[in-house]
Amino acid sequence: QVQLVESGGGLVQAGGSLSLSCAASGWAFSRARMAWFRQAPGKEREFAAAISRSGDSTCYGDSVKGRFTISRDNDKTTVYLQMGSLKAEDTAVYYCAADRTYSYNTCIVTEGSYDYWGQGTQVTVSS
Repeated sequence: QVQLVESGGGLVQAGGSLSLSCAASGWAFSRARMAWFRQAPGKEREFAAAISRSGDSTCYGDSVKGRFTISRDNDKTTVYLQMGSLKAEDTAVYYCAADRTYSYNTCIVTEGSYDYWGQGTQVTVSS
């Protein structure tokens, strides 16, 4: 059974940091590009970051570039999102997603390209 389970969300003050994890099971994690998306209240889901299968290539959405870092540990079948300099506008439900289709392009930002999704974890940034 394929599973993606996010954790690490919570309440943090503006300017603070938070680290999210997404544990995968039930499939070949190392063969998938992984990504984080987020959805703020009343808004469409937005691409945040992606990482290649091996972890040697990353891509970030403009709104998080320079503040967030995506990484992965294929041995632990886990992808991470380290978030820093958090702002109130970072408040959202954060989802991890997996794309099993190989592409030389790490920067796949469209939701429809991703096969598996987690249930999401809430991040709230107070100003």
